[in-house]
Formats: sequence, C-alpha cells, structure tokens
Amino acid sequence: MRRRSSFRLASAARPPVIRGPIPYVAPLGVLRTATYGLERAGLERAGFDWAGDHAPLHTHDTIIYELHVRGFTQRANSGVPADRRGTFAGLIDKIPYMRDLGVTAVELMPVFQFDPQEGNYWGYMPLNFFALHHTYAAHPEPVGQLDEFRTLVKALHAADIEVILDVVYNHTAEGDENGPTYSFRGVDNTTYYLLAEDRRRYRNDSGTGNVLHTANRYVSGMVMDSLHHWARQFRIDSICFDLASLFTRRDDGSIDLNEPPVISAIQTHPDLARLRMIAEAWDVVSYQLGRSFPGTTWLQWNDTFRNEVRSFIRGDRGVTAGLIRRLGGSDDIFPDTPEDAYHAYQSINFVTSHDGFCLYDLVSYDRKHNEANGEGNRDGRDDNRFWNCGWEGNVALPEAVARLRRRQAKNLFCLLMLANGTPTFVAGDEFLNTQRGNNNPYNQDNETTWLDCDLLRANADFHRFCRAMIAFRKAHPTLCRSRSWREDVTWFGTTGSLDSSADTGTLAFLLRGSTQADVDLYVMINDSTAEQEFLIQDTAPQGWRRVIDTARDGPDDIVSLDGAAQIGERRHRVEARSIVVLVRR
Repeated sequence: MRRRSSFRLASAARPPVIRGPIPYVAPLGVLRTATYGLERAGLERAGFDWAGDHAPLHTHDTIIYELHVRGFTQRANSGVPADRRGTFAGLIDKIPYMRDLGVTAVELMPVFQFDPQEGNYWGYMPLNFFALHHTYAAHPEPVGQLDEFRTLVKALHAADIEVILDVVYNHTAEGDENGPTYSFRGVDNTTYYLLAEDRRRYRNDSGTGNVLHTANRYVSGMVMDSLHHWARQFRIDSICFDLASLFTRRDDGSIDLNEPPVISAIQTHPDLARLRMIAEAWDVVSYQLGRSFPGTTWLQWNDTFRNEVRSFIRGDRGVTAGLIRRLGGSDDIFPDTPEDAYHAYQSINFVTSHDGFCLYDLVSYDRKHNEANGEGNRDGRDDNRFWNCGWEGNVALPEAVARLRRRQAKNLFCLLMLANGTPTFVAGDEFLNTQRGNNNPYNQDNETTWLDCDLLRANADFHRFCRAMIAFRKAHPTLCRSRSWREDVTWFGTTGSLDSSADTGTLAFLLRGSTQADVDLYVMINDSTAEQEFLIQDTAPQGWRRVIDTARDGPDDIVSLDGAAQIGERRHRVEARSIVVLVRR
C-alpha cells in the first residue's frame, strides 16, 4: 500500500467537528447539477482556446514521471519566477526540462481540493472530487485557476507529453467517526461510507479512517461524474486510481472480484474509452495485483518489481529467478497466454515513488529517519530493501562510498529502463535528490520535499546518464513489448547456462530484436562483490559494441553506438556491482 497521511484519531469523546470556511462538497444531486451547470455559472468556460490541442499516445516509448505540483518548483533554485513557484504555471516553465529528459507522461500527485488545515502535503485526503486545489494555481481567481490548469495540459500536449492524474476516490478527508464533518457524513452517512456492523464505526480498509461506499449507485455515479468532468473539461489522458482495490467492496465490505460497479462503469463508458486507466491494486485488507484485479485492461503498479529489483541490487541471494521474471515482463503476474491475454506493458515498473525512499536515499540509508513527521519514527514502510553502501547518511561521507552509491543508483535506473513493462520514476531521482532519509514525508511542506535543483548541477553527470538511458530505451522497441520476451530471450550464467537457483548474483541475457525491427542486445549483470569474467555466448562476438557500463565514470558509462568500443573477444570482464550492455551492429 502506498502510505499517505496517517489519520490521527482524536479522543473517542470528541464530537464531530465542522470546520470552515472550506470548499463546498455537495450531495450527489447538487454535484450533478453543479458539474453540468458550471459553464452557466462562469466557473468552467467553454470558450477556453483548445485550438491545436492533441492527445499524445505513447506505446513502447512510454516513460512516466511522477511529480508533486508544489514540490517540483517551490524552491528558489528551481529557476521559476517567485510568483509562479509551486503552481501549475510553474510546471509550464519546466516543460522544456521534462522534454529534454525524455519523459512522455507526467503523473501529477493529487490536485483535487484537500483540507489546507489537515497538514497533508501529498494531497491524499480529498475534500472535493470536482475542484482543483486552489493553492496550486498562480492565478488568484477561480476561473483563472481553471484556465491555468487547462493551459498546463495543453502545453504538455504540445510537448508530446501525456497528463496522468493521481486520483483518490476510495476515501475522503472526513476520516473516521472522530474526524471532522464537512459534507458527506452530514448529508447521508450510510450512503457515502462503509460502516462497521455496529453502524457506529467506519471500515478503515484504506488506512486513513474511512472507505467510500462505491457499491452504492449514487456514489458510483458521483465518481463517474467526476471522471467525466476531468476528461471532458480538462482533457486528461490517463487516470491513476489510488487504492483501486477498494472499488471491489460490496455493501457489507466483502470483496466482489466479478463485477464491481465503478470498474464496470469505467470500462463501458464511451467518453472514458480513450483514457489509459492505471490501478494501485491493493489496500490494507486485500492485495489484487495481476489477474485478481477486475480491471482486466488496466495498467497496474507492480510493487513486486520494486521489491525484487531492490533485493537483487542490494545483494540478496536467491532472488535471481524473480529478477528474470521482472525483467521479462512479469508474465507470472500478467500472463500473456491465450486464456489470460494480459500484456507486459500493463506492468507499471517502478523502483521508487513518492511513497518510500527516493533513489539516492535508497542507497544511502539503512534505516528510515522520519522523526520530523511527528509519529515517533513509527510511520512509513519498514521493509524498504535498502543498503547504505557502508555509511549511514551524508556526514563525512567517504569518497569510495559516494562512488559506490552512484554506481548502485545507476544499476537500479538501468534495470528499470531495460525491463519489459511501463517504467515510472519519481521526479528528482534523475539528479539524486534527497529527502534525508525520510521515507514518508506526507506532511513535510518544506525543503525536505521541495526538489533541490542545486543537486541537478552538482550531479549533472548522473542526470546525463539517466537522460541517455531513457533515450536508449526509447530507441529499442525490443525492450518494451505487448507480450513477454518469450522465445526472443535466452538467459545465461557467466560461462554457460543459467542456474537461477544459484546464489551468484550474476546473470546475462541475449535479447533478439528482429521480431520488433530492432537490433540484438546482450546484457551482463554482476551484482557480486568481485569482478567476473563473462563468456559472450554468441557465435559472432566481433559484432558487438559496448554501449553501457555502469562501472565507468561519465561520459564513458553510456555512449552512442557510433562511439562505442567494439568487442573483439568472447570473454568480457564486468566489474563488481555493475551492468554492461552490448548492442549488435
């Protein structure tokens, strides 16, 4: 489960609190009237100039970039003018940077209006499913704020970048029975929320205090109205559903995996057909990743990919078989047999996200440092599969440790870009941004979470590696396919066939590209603590050129094919904890 604001329960004797002033959250009938009457009210103008707008649609070259609207440009060193920092307008200023990096889809963390008094920086405690969070706009007036967001969407489209909204339809900011009362609880508690058997308490399968009752036709209708609103009025390209498994709850809280109302309605709605749907297919009670989740055509966040890639690079043994599955398209989770007919691209592959350690902290800390969150360092994930490379944090950091950290970070990013599936990474990883060991900064609206662009300059060489690695992936459609690699891939050990049960930390694979109108790739992975000699198991070793070697310093760690060294011998040495990629020419 992706950890967001942990709802802090008040005393049981405390009566419900009504706060104000707040953005209005109306009952369903009013919401429908308001949604379709907003043009008349002047809040959504049909006159916005969408001329020339197009909806990008990427396939094998999809690279998803997760970011927080405020945190992306809030620091003074972001290069964004002060009056635009932390806003939709500020993001427009950074589109050239994102385009240069090579991302093709931007996933915005929640932009729905949330309670500014709740101390929730991430935005996963929504108040209104139809309104933008007002502080994310530079424009002071509501109409201008809406048009500012539309302008952002249109500008991203012009840069051939898709827009993904991370949405929360599984719970609200009203929390549990001791939480504040804003609207739904006071309007019709039993309609909008799932209650425990005693009807006094709320089911808390979301881990945030309540669960929205989407099995109810009025509530599911509200969700559909909201989705239609964002698709029609703002031309969003994709929706990522937080804790989407909660859509499968029946009226009594039991799980319906056959035909849950919201998922069925989304999959059959003609106006939503063009949108790419993405699910976080788990919650506190249920784990539905893969075939269990009813959205059979949806993409799904694959936390198994995260866990097994992290474990391998950390140096765990006995995980080679899992790594092979993740690199090849996770066909155990998304089987592409005729009976199941899933696709490898449905696996959203990630090593990091906003929830958990960022890339640099993953290789810099052996324990979480969440004291600033005010929960006694008890919040956040404990199973992080991290390794500090022999030194905790950054104080008096030895140079040898710093070099190893960079190599490990390159290894993680390299495997993410080599794997079959749809890769996503969190903004700032490309220049080793740090949150100083905080793996759950949901309430840190400060320099802990605001990207530090000074690190972009300090780590320019790592940024160059990531940028080139993204370009390499996009140039080789053989990596990301509709199906798993199947018979086009052969797995090897260092000198012969691969024994995936062996605890060596080494493997290689030959990926043939002819079926995808591409060249062949040969990848050698050495996560052992010593240099290894690999036998290139191909009849024509002289046809290979070394394009990537994560052990080398930049700019020699990744080079163009024209500038790559030709490999003339079948034996090739791969340094400890490094990856080498050859391209046949």
